Amino acid sequence: MPWRVLRQIATVGIITEPAPAPLRVEPGDRATAPADPQVREIHREILAVLGRAIAIRQVDAGSCNGCELELHALTNPYYNIEGLGIKFVASPRHADLLLVTGPVSAHMEAALQRTYEAVPEPKRVVAIGECGCNGGVFGESYASRGRVANVVPVAVEVPGCPPAPLEILRGILQALR
Repeated sequence: MPWRVLRQIATVGIITEPAPAPLRVEPGDRATAPADPQVREIHREILAVLGRAIAIRQVDAGSCNGCELELHALTNPYYNIEGLGIKFVASPRHADLLLVTGPVSAHMEAALQRTYEAVPEPKRVVAIGECGCNGGVFGESYASRGRVANVVPVAVEVPGCPPAPLEILRGILQALR
């Protein structure tokens, strides 16, 4: 058994993606600014639009957790959203924005509606991933209400299965405008 695994490792080789480029700090940038110019540009736009902190409540309405993994990637030092004043909160009463992932399962429909109603005005909802945007492979059935817009009004849809963290940041920025 172990020899078979070692042989497979030797024949397949390294299949992971390359490590990100090292952090390069330019004059005028924060010390924690990412090296990727696209991410830096999104940071500048978010700071220009926000001018303050924003609180996000995330709801998993029945996803496969692929989108949640990408949302968690936003909290790592590479994207540094907390340094921009963007934070995830536990209560919808403290939220400025609602991020919803997955097709809305029948069991989550009422919970999503209650969460939406608890978010103070102005309410902004961002549907994340193919399932949130159009129901994905699950569609509508006895167990699934399909897309998020079938249950609550959606301001911005971020397609992808799952969408990249940069696309999620762009969606958040679009919802804030």
